[in-house]
Amino acid sequence: MSILITSANSAAAYQLKSKLNADQVILGDYEELPALMLKSGAMIQLPNPKSVSYSHQMLTLCLDKGIQTVYPLREEEAILLKESDQLFKEYDINIVYQ
Repeated sequence: MSILITSANSAAAYQLKSKLNADQVILGDYEELPALMLKSGAMIQLPNPKSVSYSHQMLTLCLDKGIQTVYPLREEEAILLKESDQLFKEYDINIVYQ
């Protein structure tokens, strides 16, 4: 299973990634990412939190990618995911708020 850290464009994401020291850490962001990083699989494009179905899109992404833990680093992501915390728990996906 993998770990997803959002806000891939930030230094905080890289700092957290190095602290976790886990093999299966995926960095993702809803903001524009370099095409090279997306093609290489080093990062993934995330749904925009402004989407009405953001939580469901994130759940689908987690299930498709085998993500077991999510670290939402942006406040708007954390707020929306916290509202759907029970839904994620039903699928054994942990949301870790910073």
